[in-house]
Amino acid sequence: MSDTQSTSPRRLPTERPRPLDPPEELGRLRAEEPVSPLLYPDGHVGWLVTSHAAARKVLSDQRFSARGDIKKVPFELPSGGRPWEQVPPGFFMHMDPPDHTRYRRLLTGQFTVRRMKSLEPRIEQITEEHLDEMERQGSPTDLVPAFALPIPSLAICELLGVPYGERQRFQDHSTTVMRIGSSGDEVAAAFAAIYGLIHELVQLKHKEPEDDLLSGLIATGELNDAELTGIGMLLLMAGHETTASMLSLGTYALLRHPGEVKRLREDPELFGNAVEELMRYLTIAQFGVPRTALEDVELEGKLIKAGDGVTVSLAAANRDPGRFEDADGFDVGRSTSGHMAFSYGIHQCLGQQLARVEMRIAYSALFRRFPDLRLAVDADEVPLRAEATMYAASSLPVAW
Repeated sequence: MSDTQSTSPRRLPTERPRPLDPPEELGRLRAEEPVSPLLYPDGHVGWLVTSHAAARKVLSDQRFSARGDIKKVPFELPSGGRPWEQVPPGFFMHMDPPDHTRYRRLLTGQFTVRRMKSLEPRIEQITEEHLDEMERQGSPTDLVPAFALPIPSLAICELLGVPYGERQRFQDHSTTVMRIGSSGDEVAAAFAAIYGLIHELVQLKHKEPEDDLLSGLIATGELNDAELTGIGMLLLMAGHETTASMLSLGTYALLRHPGEVKRLREDPELFGNAVEELMRYLTIAQFGVPRTALEDVELEGKLIKAGDGVTVSLAAANRDPGRFEDADGFDVGRSTSGHMAFSYGIHQCLGQQLARVEMRIAYSALFRRFPDLRLAVDADEVPLRAEATMYAASSLPVAW
């Protein structure tokens, strides 16, 4: 075991030579030094993990903490500091066991197969309504506000049991948070407004419970209102941003691969597998998953010391040729078993089945309704959110 650094620490590679591929430097590091020294914005020297095997080790080892109050991230934060001095109640993805275990157990009981199945008809209806509106408005249109942003927002509202009259407010504030041109003050105000709306929703569900996730959590009697509000906030923001980003970037990727779209039109059953391949190929969490070592750990011959920040590059792991044949290729029919787009281990995305349902329904309906869908601008002119934690198209002009 060696704690010597074979290369000098460097900042996280972010420059993409091609819009759908991760930075080339990640691939070089994965081949030569899959656990390499990483320079964080605050001057801390930690580690970058780029291979599939090493990523699985870190994400399944509880000696690497997900706690938000000790987390080190490889990009500049607006505040210039840590994400939180103290993790808010209910934000379980930034907690370790036993707190994480408690929240996860309660939520797993709500993300049931029955509930996901019951949401499918409503998601299909939401999707068709937005495609109807696209058709009424006519070609061309921007697919992001017309399709990619509203569908996940409304699906999460359905899951949480947001009354119909309040859904537009949720959508408006969520769009402000995700809009690339929003100022820091606008984003902060939108977050506060969403938090207030969810707090009001919790009070409503106490009085008028229905068959929704928040009502189900309240019925357990194990969570206070601050925890319920935090969980609702986390689910709304995490579930909206990730799926909306995938719908925009995934459609862009498909339109740049017309041969794969042809395969999907000839065999619509492939859409489910195409969702998995899009998740692997694009891996929108472009800056990786942060962890902090709680004790000294040996990893791939390197000594990770207690307190060191560790950033797991899911984008690099999902393009690892040691795990996926023709890893840089895009093939909607391939086996994607083992991809980590939803992360791995105890923090693997709890809402992944809902995200899969949304994407399968949305992609298949979009290309069925508009069989000649195409980009309305040159592919290289599509603006991409290279600075956002979730990689996406900030605008996607399409025509049919």
